[in-house]
Amino acid sequence: MFPLALAPVGEENIVKKLGGSPEVKKHLSDLGFAVGGRVTVVTALGGNVIVNVKDARVALSEELARKIMV
Repeated sequence: MFPLALAPVGEENIVKKLGGSPEVKKHLSDLGFAVGGRVTVVTALGGNVIVNVKDARVALSEELARKIMV
């Protein structure tokens, strides 16, 4: 298990855990991240990532991407 920020580009991963405060977890949930959900890193630049989640593209800061464990 490792943070989404370190996931290889183009590889599909399964979300295993969402970290952070309750507000952060709710924000990630609102963006479409859920334990057991599939997420694929499209682009990674300086730790920030663009991912495909639930047929949508979402940009995440490195800080948020480190709270999503895959």
